[in-house]
Amino acid sequence: MQIFRAHGLSIVTVAIFALWFVLYCFSDPNTHIGQFFGNAIADWSGSVVIILGTKFLLERGSHESRKIARRHGGLAGFLHEHSLLVFLAVTGVVWAIVFWHSPTNSKWGQVYGNILSEWIQMAGLVFLTKSLIERGSTESKQRA
Repeated sequence: MQIFRAHGLSIVTVAIFALWFVLYCFSDPNTHIGQFFGNAIADWSGSVVIILGTKFLLERGSHESRKIARRHGGLAGFLHEHSLLVFLAVTGVVWAIVFWHSPTNSKWGQVYGNILSEWIQMAGLVFLTKSLIERGSTESKQRA
């Protein structure tokens, strides 16, 4: 049970994502419930990425990110200090390619589009929260 105590959020989030994936595989995308499962895949994939991404990747200027020890300069330093945003950008390009090459009316085409939208939203929020604040937010209070 120690592993669940230390990684419970990650484990449960991945399990919920897997559930939506399996349910969508066996559903009809032309029904409301099938469309729901497809959309849930995109939403929960974003949750998995944010939970695991903020656990293992870094973003300079983000209070949610771990402390960044300066190790490198130049390109290596940039990639290290902005690994979360770089990961979202690179994988976002991959999702864009997959989406644009999928048949328009395919079962998974809409899901790929929803995932791409989710990735753009996450990257945008990571970028915007580095410099903008929101009144009443715990994270913004730390910067104000």
